[in-house]
Amino acid sequence: MSDVATTQISLFDARDATSVPTVRHSRRARRLSVRVFPGGRVEVVVPPRTPERTVREFLELHQDWIEARRQHAQRDRPPPPAFPPAAIELPAFCESWSLRAVPGPGRVRLAQVAAGELEHRGEPAGRALRPMLRAWVRARCVAQLGPWLDALARETGLCYARMAIRRQRTRWGSCSTRGTISLNASLAFQRPAVVRYLLLHELAHTRHMNHAAGFWRLVAQHEPGWRSLDRELTGGWRHVPHWMFDDGD
Repeated sequence: MSDVATTQISLFDARDATSVPTVRHSRRARRLSVRVFPGGRVEVVVPPRTPERTVREFLELHQDWIEARRQHAQRDRPPPPAFPPAAIELPAFCESWSLRAVPGPGRVRLAQVAAGELEHRGEPAGRALRPMLRAWVRARCVAQLGPWLDALARETGLCYARMAIRRQRTRWGSCSTRGTISLNASLAFQRPAVVRYLLLHELAHTRHMNHAAGFWRLVAQHEPGWRSLDRELTGGWRHVPHWMFDDGD
């Protein structure tokens, strides 16, 4: 697992929360790098024990580029679709679920009423439904990705200790030195071929805890088309519905 710590540095307009860069310390990082996500959020990845002054100097040097990318990202960001959605598509599992409102008294409740059918009952959903949908997506990932990962482990002979499902904004997966593979619940919204590549990628880390040549040879052994799938996964955030991270404030 590469994340050591995540902090923020107030360098840009403090009135705009997306302009405050998130600093992620990574054991795998060999140099400083910066990324601007859709919507304008900024993340800088730094090697361990990098002084804050060095990070500030790096951000100041690239401030014009970062701000230009932020403005471009915010300008091109489409308005969020209406919530709640009428349906939820989970391409990774070839699943499509309808979501129907059943008005009535009491707190909001989410229930599976039939195969491919969900209902949210009670008072108008508001913010309460979002964490329920996130928990439901996570449960689908536990049910589907666990057996999938087990099957690939048997197929490749690459063993892992346990699987965890998380909801992260920047990482699709990771593998700890103890063999725990952590997967992002947002993988549910990616194509099966892309998800399979990510699972193989993390399994390969059980043998190579780096991205050196030996690691990529092992990945290519089991997925020759990994390069195009890796590029697709990098842009996969656009397939993730806004309610996976947006609380509707």
